[in-house]
Amino acid sequence: MSETKSGNGTLVGIDGVQKVFQRGSEKIHVLADLNLQVRTGEFLALMGPSGSGKSTLLNLIGGLDRPTRGSVSIAGERIEQLSDRRLAAWRARHVGFVFQLYNLMPTLAADRNVELPLLLTHLSKSERRKHVETALAMVGLSHRAKHHPRTLSGGEQQRVGIARAIVTDPTLLLCDEPTGDLDRKAGDEILTLLEALNREHGKTIIMVTHDPHASARASRTVHLNKGQLSNEPVK
Repeated sequence: MSETKSGNGTLVGIDGVQKVFQRGSEKIHVLADLNLQVRTGEFLALMGPSGSGKSTLLNLIGGLDRPTRGSVSIAGERIEQLSDRRLAAWRARHVGFVFQLYNLMPTLAADRNVELPLLLTHLSKSERRKHVETALAMVGLSHRAKHHPRTLSGGEQQRVGIARAIVTDPTLLLCDEPTGDLDRKAGDEILTLLEALNREHGKTIIMVTHDPHASARASRTVHLNKGQLSNEPVK
């Protein structure tokens, strides 16, 4: 797992992005002329009320969706211009996703869950095993590698989810309410882990959260409301 020092360059560039969903004859405007820059090595918290477009923005940055208008640049590459096939390959290499509800395969042990993204690569079985061992060690779960999700606590399951997200050594880590299903103690442990990934391993992290306690761990917080960003909380 490489350790990239925080840089001063812009890693994520959102320029004039609009996102409109069509529901029957109705157009739903979710994001309106939105601009955002995230620097390499930054830990950004994205806050806002439900329905404000936080997850939509995260999906655009992660290449899971495309803007109706505007550009999404990651490390200088306009990902909204990529074909579906190239975008899928880019996403597999450059983005690690952490979900609120873990999204683990219940029939697979922790190490096999972590290995899943590597099955899309050309790594050999032994190389995949080394990557998995490294990722599980980084989240403090080497001793639970052969345990299935049902035998793990919520906090441990989220650690497995984070190990799966970092096993490909991605450029960007996107976290959607990573502590939303955990109690405060387990949530604090997950936030401490994310801080370590950011500070010690140089991971650029964008985290959607409703919790001011969680956002306080980030190096910067921005607020989204009615499709627009600001540095001030919504009142």
